Amino acid sequence: MAGGGATIDDRMSDYSSEKKRWSDSTLAKVEAKEPPRARAGTLAGGADAEPLYGPDDLEAAGFDPLTALGFPGEPPFTRGVQPNMYRGRPWTMRQYAGFGTAAESNERYQYLLKQGQTGLSVAFDLPTQMGRDSDDPMAQGEVGRVGVAIDSIDDMRTLLRGLPLDTISTSMTINATAAVLLCLYIAVAEENGVARSKLRGTIQNDILKEYMARGTYIYPPRPSIRLINDIFAFCSREVPRWNTISISGYHIREAGCDAVQEVAFTLADGAAYVQAAIDAGLDVDTFGAQLSFFFNVHNNLIEEVAKFRAARKLWSDLMAERFGAKTDRARALRFHCQTAGMTLTAQQPLNNVVRVTVQTLAAVLGGCQSLHTNSYDEALGLPTSEAVTIALRTQQIVANESGVADFVDALGGSYAIEALTHKISTEAKKYMSRIDELGGMVSAIEQGYPQREIQNTAYQYQLEVEKKQRVIVGLNAFTQDSAAIPVMKIDPRVESEQVERLRVFKAARDSVALAASLETIERAARGKDNLVPLVLGAVKLGATVGEISNVLRSVWGEHQETLVL
Repeated sequence: MAGGGATIDDRMSDYSSEKKRWSDSTLAKVEAKEPPRARAGTLAGGADAEPLYGPDDLEAAGFDPLTALGFPGEPPFTRGVQPNMYRGRPWTMRQYAGFGTAAESNERYQYLLKQGQTGLSVAFDLPTQMGRDSDDPMAQGEVGRVGVAIDSIDDMRTLLRGLPLDTISTSMTINATAAVLLCLYIAVAEENGVARSKLRGTIQNDILKEYMARGTYIYPPRPSIRLINDIFAFCSREVPRWNTISISGYHIREAGCDAVQEVAFTLADGAAYVQAAIDAGLDVDTFGAQLSFFFNVHNNLIEEVAKFRAARKLWSDLMAERFGAKTDRARALRFHCQTAGMTLTAQQPLNNVVRVTVQTLAAVLGGCQSLHTNSYDEALGLPTSEAVTIALRTQQIVANESGVADFVDALGGSYAIEALTHKISTEAKKYMSRIDELGGMVSAIEQGYPQREIQNTAYQYQLEVEKKQRVIVGLNAFTQDSAAIPVMKIDPRVESEQVERLRVFKAARDSVALAASLETIERAARGKDNLVPLVLGAVKLGATVGEISNVLRSVWGEHQETLVL
């Protein structure tokens, strides 16, 4: 070995040669007798994790801690978007909730707030997401099933009754009808004396990922992006504390992509929204400050932490270099996180508590700003009160008992973490370059590129599970019968009662004023006027989600999915 006077290059050369010696002899002898077992699966891109990471891996990546990491709260934000992260206060703890009627969902929100939840997260039923009122024939059988049914301002009043809208932050998972639901929220808040300028929350409002992964779209991509730009412009003036979009990798990952693809496709979506907003004349530092992201978090703790760190740096660099963002606020990637629904198993469902705990640690060590933890019974149905309480307690235990919240970027500097952060960043850039070559994300979606990539990765994942190359405890290994657990069921009467309430509500409206308001929306949709103030005026007159959506359908049509083989 080199003496004390050796240079850094000499010591690195010595380390590399010693590492090769260790691998070829010490490690190889052990693995000849005891080969590596089946693991949790390959890393993104089909690569195996190295048995040992060291300084040579960072040297090969050209690692410079100042440029690659910087410091928390400063560009490139690899180490976190706040200087002190959770040392002052923990992340916002949300539980995604909504089912049946607005009254039932309100009861769940009140319960969760009493249990220590610090933000609301609203799940809407499929008709609401697809712009169909509960009395629409196409809504039959789906009203209140996978979320709460919201048709009108009357439903929103009931949903938000007694909630402290001036102090809590509300996230709404809504996309195609995001403008309408935001307007309903603003209208009810103002009825309760809360100014729109004081409202805090997020609408998902990410339509591009719907075309490639989730499917709750209505209109074609280009008019949909026009509507998103209208929301950006309106909120920058009127609702400045609201996050106008939650650019979502969550559902892309649920559809089957890997960690690299999740980062690449999510940031490419974000770039498309930013470019469209700039093209519409909006200021990047103004609307950029209201952008947020939504990521999935899976079981591979080390890879997931690296994923979040890579995403922050990539976005910071992209906003500065491509779009000219000058403020830290516009460059900082702030994100909500949700544990991975697709990792939950119906077999031995209590095992899901452990999975969610690992994923919670990955999200926190990765620097999330808010977090939803799935309930252990969600592979079987909507979560019961007991299950959702355990999910919330998981966050509270990690925040208050594990000690991980006391450190800023606790895993920063780990050879494995830094090597994987660099790898994910490098591979994600390749995908993003390919999307740029195809003309941007809208064009890439129209050509079916990201859809094909996701399908191929999902297929490979399923093969690994079926061949037991990827161990899923309780599913393809360590199987056993487990006792039945209570499953929440929606009363079939929910639908008929919701339809009747809607009938009574519609009958009591000023039909002349309502018709005039909807005609104004139609004219604006054919032109260039901002639609959001007009939608806000319409919902105050009693226009429903379905009625406003149908007006826009009549102008823009409905998107027809590209068949991807």
